[in-house]
Amino acid sequence: MPKGPQGQKRPADVIGNAVRVMQIATGDAEEQIPTNNADPAARALGAKGGRARAATLSTRKKKQIARKAAKARWRK
Repeated sequence: MPKGPQGQKRPADVIGNAVRVMQIATGDAEEQIPTNNADPAARALGAKGGRARAATLSTRKKKQIARKAAKARWRK
């Protein structure tokens, strides 16, 4: 059985998926919502990572990074 982006099980075919959606809509089956098993400490460190990096960079280096990012965006 195929898995969705967050590991949830899904029916392999279109008809099976339609039946599953109908069961959820009518209340015959419950929708399984995956829980976030990420470590809270790791999540907290990840949330402040960009700000911590920006605080250590010089203004010149920040401008270089911004220019490079803008060039990459406009290249598309």
